Amino acid sequence: MKAVIINEYGDENVLNYTDAPRPEPQSDEILIKVHAAGFNQVDVKLREGMGKMFGLEPPLILGVEVAGTIEQTGADVKNFGIGDEVFVLGNPMKNGGYAEYAIAKESETGLKPKNIDFETAAAIPVGALTSWQALFDLAHLEPGQTILIHGASGSVGSLAVQLAKIKGARVFATASGKNEEFVRNLGADEFVDYTQQKFEEVVKDVDVVFDTVGGDTLERSFQVLKKGGFLVTTVQPPPEEKAGEFGVQAVMILVEPNADELKQVSRLVEQGDLKAHVETVLPLSEIKKAHEFSKNGHTRGKIVLRVNE
Repeated sequence: MKAVIINEYGDENVLNYTDAPRPEPQSDEILIKVHAAGFNQVDVKLREGMGKMFGLEPPLILGVEVAGTIEQTGADVKNFGIGDEVFVLGNPMKNGGYAEYAIAKESETGLKPKNIDFETAAAIPVGALTSWQALFDLAHLEPGQTILIHGASGSVGSLAVQLAKIKGARVFATASGKNEEFVRNLGADEFVDYTQQKFEEVVKDVDVVFDTVGGDTLERSFQVLKKGGFLVTTVQPPPEEKAGEFGVQAVMILVEPNADELKQVSRLVEQGDLKAHVETVLPLSEIKKAHEFSKNGHTRGKIVLRVNE
C-alpha cells in the first residue's frame, strides 16, 4: 500500500510518501480502507518529536483521524462488519491514517454519518470530540450559560460554536474580520474581530472560555471569566497561579477516542444540526503541502487528505 512514513522526527521534509506493508488487524482491531484522512496539528507535534512522549519510535505512519470502509475485522470485534462506512479518532499509532489502510479499535470507531461524503467525515472526529469533551465533559456547559470561543473559524472552534448553540448557550466568538459572516452563520451570538478589538474590553463575566489559540490570548482570557468560571484550552497547560488569582478553574484538554460520543456526533450531523467545513482537499501524496499550510495557521475549517477514491 501507499503510505506516508517518517523515519525520524523533524520538519515536513521527514514525510516520505512511499510503499509500506498493509497492516494486519489483531483480534480486537479493525482494518479500514482509508478514503480520507484529516490533517491535525497533533500530527505536526508528533512529527516534530512529541511522539516520544507516547513511546513511539520511527518508522511511523501518522494520522489520528480517518474515514473509510471496513476491510477486515478481528475475531473479537462485535459491533462492526466488513463494508461498514466509519470515521475514527485513533490514538497515536504505528498504523495511522496517512495510508491506504489503517488500524483502529472499536472504542475509537463510529459509523460515518450517512448524509456526508468521506472527506467531510474525516474533518469531524478530532474537532467534534475535542469540543464535546472540553465543553460538556470538563466545563459542564449548561443551557443559558455564556461561553467565549477563541479561534471560532478553525476546525475545532467552528464545531465548538455549533455544539455550544445546540446546548443552548450564548456564544461569544473571536476570529479575524474576514471570517465574521462564516462564524455568525455557525450560530455565534456575538463576534469579536481580534485584529480590531481586544476581546477583554468587549466580553465580560462569561461562564466558560474555550481557547484554541494559546499564548497571550490564553493569558488575557482569565479577565473575562466570572468567579467560579471554567477555562479549557487545547494548546498549553494554563498557569495555575492565574486560575487561583481569578478564582476559576483552568485545564488543558487532551482529546481521547470515544465511540459513544462519536455516535452522538454522527446523529447530530445526520439531523443537519452539526456541519464541518472542509477548506482544502489534497491527495495524500501532497502531505508536505498540508504540513506547510499549517505553519501559516488561520485556516477556515479543515485540511483533508484524499487517499483511496
